[in-house]
Amino acid sequence: MNSLQGHLLVSTPQLVDPNFYRTVVLLIRHSDEGALGVVLNRPSGKTVKDLWHQISDEPCYSTRQINVGGPVPGPVMAIHDNVQLAELEITPNIFYAAGQEYVDKLVRQQGPNIKLFVGNAGWGGGQLESEIEQGAWLTTPATNNYVFDEDTTTLWKRIAGHIGSEMLLSILKIDDVPEDPSLN
Repeated sequence: MNSLQGHLLVSTPQLVDPNFYRTVVLLIRHSDEGALGVVLNRPSGKTVKDLWHQISDEPCYSTRQINVGGPVPGPVMAIHDNVQLAELEITPNIFYAAGQEYVDKLVRQQGPNIKLFVGNAGWGGGQLESEIEQGAWLTTPATNNYVFDEDTTTLWKRIAGHIGSEMLLSILKIDDVPEDPSLN
C-alpha cells in the first residue's frame, strides 16, 4: 500500500455522503490500519473565542475561524506551519497538533498558516482504498497554498480542476503546457 499521508482527497460526484459533498480532505495519517484527515473547506461559523471556554479555563479572544474537520467527534486539532509546535509532520512544512498545550499556543499566534478543526474524517483499514477504487475520491499531493487557503468557497472547484487538467495532460501525453495556451 502506498501511503497518501500529506495528500488531498477531493470528493467526486459519485460520493453521495452529505458529510463529504464537494469536500477537500487533508490526510494527516494513512496506513494499513486506516486513515485520519480533516475537511479543509467546511467553516463552522464559530471562532476560537466562541468555543474556547469548553476547552480551557484560560480565556482566549482569538477570532480565528474553527472548521468542521469531519463527522467523527474529537479534540480541537490544528494544521499549521510552526515546527516547534508540531506533534507530527504531515508533509514538508505542514504540521499537526492536537495536544492542548500546543493548540493553546497556536491559537494565540498571529500567523496566517494555522487552521483549527473540531471533528475529523476517519476510515478503517482498507476502507479509503476501496472508496478511491470505486471512484469516490481523487487525490493530489497537498501544498501549503491549498491547505492554508482562506477561500474555502472555491477550494473544491479549483483543486478538482487542477486534478482534471493533470489527468488530461497525462492521457494526452503532453509534457509541457504554456501558462497561456493561446500563445502556442
